[in-house]
Amino acid sequence: MISVLPLLVSGKVVKGFGRGGKDLGCPTANLDDEVLENLPKSLICGVYYGLARVGNGEVYKTALSIGLNPHYGNERKTLEVHLIDFHVADFYGSEIRVLIVGFIREMTAFISLDHLKAAIANDIAVSKEELPAELVDKFKIEYFSE
Repeated sequence: MISVLPLLVSGKVVKGFGRGGKDLGCPTANLDDEVLENLPKSLICGVYYGLARVGNGEVYKTALSIGLNPHYGNERKTLEVHLIDFHVADFYGSEIRVLIVGFIREMTAFISLDHLKAAIANDIAVSKEELPAELVDKFKIEYFSE
């Protein structure tokens, strides 16, 4: 798993299940299935941290999940990216570039929605902590400069 990171992926933002913003207070950008199909087989399902940019906009820290979201019993694998401090309501159809930098945890089902929300809050905190400004600047130059 670690040997493929950092990993840059890109694709279109598509509609997901609609739970991120509504149920969890954590809106996500779902990437199209083609991106999932092209991920390295050694990349395990789980929660990761990284950076992302929608179109040619700013680069944001992210927490992202790759997998079946076992808490909800999904049967379809998704790649969902939460852009930290990003406040655009609708950007479906936009191109997004995501740099997956590090692994946080495996995906799991939780005993309650509140426990899931607490885990997501922790994932976001880890994402912020693991990407200090100097590392963000390095990755911006290496992966996001035009």
